[in-house]
Amino acid sequence: MHAPQPKKLLIVNILDILKRYTDEEHRLSQKEIETLLKTEYGMEAGRKAVKRNLMDLLEFGYEIEYTETTRRVKNAKTGEWEESTILTDFYLVHDFTDGELRLLIDGLLFSKHIPYSQCRQLVEKLEGLSNRYFRAKVGHIRTLPDTASENRQLFLTIETLDDAISRGRQVAFHYLAYGTDKKAHPRKNSAGEVREYIVNPYQMAAVNGRYYLIGNYDKYEDVAHYRLDRIADIRVLDTPAKPARKVRGLENGFHLPRHMAEHVYMFTGESAPVTFRLRKYLVSEVIDWFGSEIEFFDETQDEVSARVRVNLQAMRKWAMQYAVHTKILSPQSLAEQVKSDLREAAQQYEL
Repeated sequence: MHAPQPKKLLIVNILDILKRYTDEEHRLSQKEIETLLKTEYGMEAGRKAVKRNLMDLLEFGYEIEYTETTRRVKNAKTGEWEESTILTDFYLVHDFTDGELRLLIDGLLFSKHIPYSQCRQLVEKLEGLSNRYFRAKVGHIRTLPDTASENRQLFLTIETLDDAISRGRQVAFHYLAYGTDKKAHPRKNSAGEVREYIVNPYQMAAVNGRYYLIGNYDKYEDVAHYRLDRIADIRVLDTPAKPARKVRGLENGFHLPRHMAEHVYMFTGESAPVTFRLRKYLVSEVIDWFGSEIEFFDETQDEVSARVRVNLQAMRKWAMQYAVHTKILSPQSLAEQVKSDLREAAQQYEL
């Protein structure tokens, strides 16, 4: 038995029913809403009360769709037939479509930087933005616990960095690295003491399923990148952050799309023009990696050359990943490094 509820909760309960039970493919009549009020909330309500509260919700701005049906009914007092308009097939238009929610949930599930327990909580919150039918569709989809970060400070880190960036302040934190025990430990200095990083924060960005802080380690003059899921014990300092224009590589301002295209693996170091030759079937992937600013030239039926400004260490790693399909043309020093890397890699497999 449900405990009787105050009549003033009627409109709240009707709204809850619309949220939980309706969408464009699942609609309710006033009679069905009456039944759910009784079975789910122990509340008795007549058709007129249900209709009045539905109209109030519409007046309050809730996007509720319904169907008007006109039929002839006999007037109980006069005995004459009259036209009567019946409102039925009510459903609430949700803020997010099922497709939009699924896209957001998939983004969480494929993320590598959100701890499993927090990812699951976020997914449940997103599921709550739709109705019971959507929950049934995605109930069997979950991320794997052993593929996600264990750092439960992630959301605190994001909030702290947001605060520091907006206020133009430095941050201090410990930076974690995994050991052979498969656990994350703070990095230490040469004396064996836990190392504290003093960083000027400029931007946060998601790359390759990871979340990074783009900033400057205060001891140096170049750009640095830090995985947010590796940051621990962060705090905002009172000292002002170094202006980005004083950081090597950011002298002309910070342009996030260009920065991300140049730092495909988020390595720190110099960016420079790189020319390489590639098989044409790789063009789509190359554009995915480097963006639309890449230049193509000397095209043949099977191959094409490309020119892009990119972090040299990142390009060195990228060239190894696609070594079967590409060849570095310039700078020559980078080409020689890749050659050396390939020789060492081949030696690993020599008998």
